[in-house]
Amino acid sequence: MRNKIAVPLIVIGVLLMLVGIGQRTLWAPPETVTASAPSTDAQAPLTVIGSDVLTAHPEGVDLTVSADGPFTMAVGRADDVDAWVADASALRIGSDGDALTAEVSEGTPTVPSPAGSDLWVSEQEVDGELLYTWEAPADGEWKILLATDGTAAAPADVAVTYANDAATPFAVPLIVLGALAAVLGLALAFVSGRGNSGRRSGGRGPSAGGPADLPATRATEAPTGATTTLPAPIPAGSEPAAGPTDRGPRGAGTTRAQRTLPASGRGPAAALGTVLTAALVFGAAPGPALAGVPLTAAPSAESAEAAPPVVLEPQLERILNSVSASVAAADAAKDPSLLAARTGGMTASLREASYATAAKVPDHTMPAPVAAEPLMTDLIMGGTEFPRSVVAVTQGADNPVPQALLLVQNSARENYKLVSAVQMLPGTSFPKRPAGSEGVTPAPADSAEGLAAAPQAAVDNLADALTNPTGANKDTFSANTFAEAVTKFQSDVVANPENEFANITFSHSSVPEDTRALRTADGGAIVFGYMRHTYSSAPREAGDSINLEGTVYQTLTGETSTEAGIDVNYGEGVMMYVPPAGSTDQIQVIGAVQELLSATLK
Repeated sequence: MRNKIAVPLIVIGVLLMLVGIGQRTLWAPPETVTASAPSTDAQAPLTVIGSDVLTAHPEGVDLTVSADGPFTMAVGRADDVDAWVADASALRIGSDGDALTAEVSEGTPTVPSPAGSDLWVSEQEVDGELLYTWEAPADGEWKILLATDGTAAAPADVAVTYANDAATPFAVPLIVLGALAAVLGLALAFVSGRGNSGRRSGGRGPSAGGPADLPATRATEAPTGATTTLPAPIPAGSEPAAGPTDRGPRGAGTTRAQRTLPASGRGPAAALGTVLTAALVFGAAPGPALAGVPLTAAPSAESAEAAPPVVLEPQLERILNSVSASVAAADAAKDPSLLAARTGGMTASLREASYATAAKVPDHTMPAPVAAEPLMTDLIMGGTEFPRSVVAVTQGADNPVPQALLLVQNSARENYKLVSAVQMLPGTSFPKRPAGSEGVTPAPADSAEGLAAAPQAAVDNLADALTNPTGANKDTFSANTFAEAVTKFQSDVVANPENEFANITFSHSSVPEDTRALRTADGGAIVFGYMRHTYSSAPREAGDSINLEGTVYQTLTGETSTEAGIDVNYGEGVMMYVPPAGSTDQIQVIGAVQELLSATLK
């Protein structure tokens, strides 16, 4: 009976395993699936691949973009891409389950070329076809922008390939069940075979002496629970032809056939464990959720809510290299027109004035070069609003001290411009940046919320302290070499006996449109300001004159003296640290730069 059951079980088990293995091999679904964007009748100068396409499948996606000619592919934060596109017409490609959608939004039919924008974390120039494996540059939502030159139609042939998550849920169960069935069949066959062997051994017992030779008392000692289905007992004093020898004590009625049953039971159990292990190893595959297990600790609630920085470090390095190269080219040619692309505000004003002075005074000292590296520290604004500000501290081989560079991006389609470049003062340090990769918030120039003073008030107070060193703001600022040098120069000029017959005045006034501030990690703020310093000298009495001979003012004005007087104008850039509200610390001037702007006769 057992043989009749064992063979079908083995056959069924093998068939089940073959079906399960076939589902994982011969009949397995394709490893990847490709979805293409549907074609549209309308065309647009831009194509936007949405963040839902890039994140639709946790295993990642591969993009294929085809075009008839060259095009630009740019990766940016979702908000940045939308800000750059603005009201332009665009083909927007989205995700709808495993399919792609395509819709053309109405808008401006032409745009500037997006190539070279500082908004992009990465950018590629492609000719014909692009195969691109998506990998998010950082946390957050990202989009991809495609364009040709901003006037011709952007690439619309977009396909996405991703891992096929079509499951074969019955493959492993079939393999396991088949293995169990086969093992059970083998076990039944094995037990049945051993059982038949025991009965044949019992049949040979009489040939060794037969039942008639057994003592009568042996029969009476047999236990009442013994059954005729067990093999016949071995005659006293004899051993079986094969099999283990039991030298231990035995209870009444215990036979060798009974003691061999556990051994036959251990064989199939061991085989079952072996086959099961093999089946599970063959059929097991890493689940897709394994790749999504985070390898780092989750961010705290506070850091998770912080706005991401407006630029990533590789982005900032690329911007700094571009700014540095642009300024270096302008400095070498002393051509103000070359400054327009990458400088503005105070930096442009000071360098333009320096070029003009250098054209007349060959030995004029030029401003310190703008170094892109090494990048010592930075302070980067977070959020999505414009204008955006970034502070980078660098010190190149030609910079005797570190310099703080303030970069500002006024709108999405404009690049960052260097608006302030000041030299760090001796004995000062730059505030610490926030922990992690958080962005900082701008501080409104006219608001003192959370600060010891409003940023603009701090610049105004510094201008007053330099104009009136013994006035109301004499104790507002901690000691610094910039204020000491300026006030010493002013007092020395007034005290010079050669200026006895001249009325000399000094005034410093802030330029509010150039004041910018970013909050620091400790609740304070870094403030960049710009002041105009006017040094005015006029004769006290009619007939007196101001001697200009041998000075740079003679070169600039073309006169050796003046009876009307002269106004000399300097530009002064400063960087200050304003403590948080409630602090008893003074405001610190930690960076400054000064440049001669002009000298004009009254």
